[in-house]
Parts: sequence; C-alpha cells; structure tokens
Amino acid sequence: MHTESKVVTLKSLLEKLRVIRETGFQIVFTNGCFDILHVGHVRYLTAARSQGDALIVGLNSDESVRTIKGEKRPIVCEAQRAEVLASLWCVDYVTIFNEPDPLKLIQSIKPDVLVKGADWPEDKIIGADFVKANGGRVERISVVPEISTSRIIKKIQSGVQKWSR
Repeated sequence: MHTESKVVTLKSLLEKLRVIRETGFQIVFTNGCFDILHVGHVRYLTAARSQGDALIVGLNSDESVRTIKGEKRPIVCEAQRAEVLASLWCVDYVTIFNEPDPLKLIQSIKPDVLVKGADWPEDKIIGADFVKANGGRVERISVVPEISTSRIIKKIQSGVQKWSR
C-alpha cells in the first residue's frame, strides 16, 4: 500500500473499517502528536500493532498540538508527520483530528483495542470507558525510558553533540 493511500479522512477511514470488520479482523487504535519520530514511537507503534490486525493512528493536527504542547510545537507539520507514520509497516491508516483529545474519533471508529503508553493510568485514558463498554479492551504499552520528543528538542537546543545509544 502506498503511503499516500494510508493517510485518510475520517469518512474514508470508516468505510475502510467497515470492510476490515467484515473479515473479522480486530481494529487497534492509538493516537498522539508524533512530532519528531523516534525509537520510542517505533517500538510503541509496533507493540500496538501486535494487539490486533489493523492499526489506526489518530494524529493530532498542528492546531491540536499547539493547544496541547504550546505555540512552539509542532516542529514538523501534520502532513509530514502523517506521511512518516504511514510509511511504517505497522501502521495501516492515519487520520488527522483537530480536537485536543481523541474521544470523538474513538467513538466514531469504535476500536476493538485502545492502546496508550503505560505512563497513562487506565482511568485517565480518554475513551477507555467507551471502548470497554462496547466489548473492547484497553492495552497499556511500556514506553522507552528517557526517550521523548521533548528531550530530543532540549538536547538540540542545548547543543549536545553526542547521542546516547
């Protein structure tokens, strides 16, 4: 599948999910800003994909990222972030949303599995109650310690020359 065809509107995604569900496949959903893609993101998304048959990523729009992270973010625009995510083998579809949280998107998609990082307690995961009430499950994936977009930005700003392995 070409990267461009994996970045879809919600309307298009819902039609694709209808077909996927008819085959009996399990739909996994996660969301995030994914501003500067790093190894933590890749491991997380790979683990998320292992929870079902099709991984859908809800990507915060530029406007949404600014609301959450502040005026200096995102570093990378939404179209480029979406294309990078769509290029990963583990991501089946990417859809961009404008709200600060993905609740409306989760309610539209009705995933079988909702995935967030283990740094989120389940009672704080937006959409968890909805997914469980509809027979789905919530999975919390371990995060890679000390790796985050914010840390990478701080390293760049401080002029650190050597990157840890």
